[in-house]
Amino acid sequence: MSQKIVLTALILGALAIALGAFGAHGLKKFLSIEQLNSFEIGVRYQMYHALFLLFVAQTNFITDKQKMIVFLLTLFGILFFSGSIYLLATSTITNIKSKFLGPITPIGGLLLIFSWFYLFYCIIIKK
Repeated sequence: MSQKIVLTALILGALAIALGAFGAHGLKKFLSIEQLNSFEIGVRYQMYHALFLLFVAQTNFITDKQKMIVFLLTLFGILFFSGSIYLLATSTITNIKSKFLGPITPIGGLLLIFSWFYLFYCIIIKK
C-alpha cells in the first residue's frame, strides 16, 4: 500500500514540476495573466498534495485501510481540482468546452479538504 502511494506521489510531483515549467514558459505567450495564475494554482495544489501523500505513505499513525481512504480522497481531489483548473485555464487554446468543469473544481477542493480532516480524525481516534 505505502509503495503504491509513494509511487503515485512521485509521479504527481514530477508532473507538477513539468506542468509548472510548461505553464511558465510554454503557455506564457498564449494565456492571459489571470489564466496563467489559475494554472499555477492547479500546479501548486498538485505539488502540495503530492508531498502530503508522501507523508501519508510514511506515517505509522494510521492503518493501511485508512491510508487507502486518504489516498483515494487526495487522488480524486487532485484530478478534479487541479485537472479542472488546467482545462479551464487553457480552454481558449484547446477549444475544450469547459463550462461543465466549473462545479468540478470545488468538488475536488472538498475532496482535498476531506482527506486532511479524515487523516486528522484517524489520528485523533487512535488509541
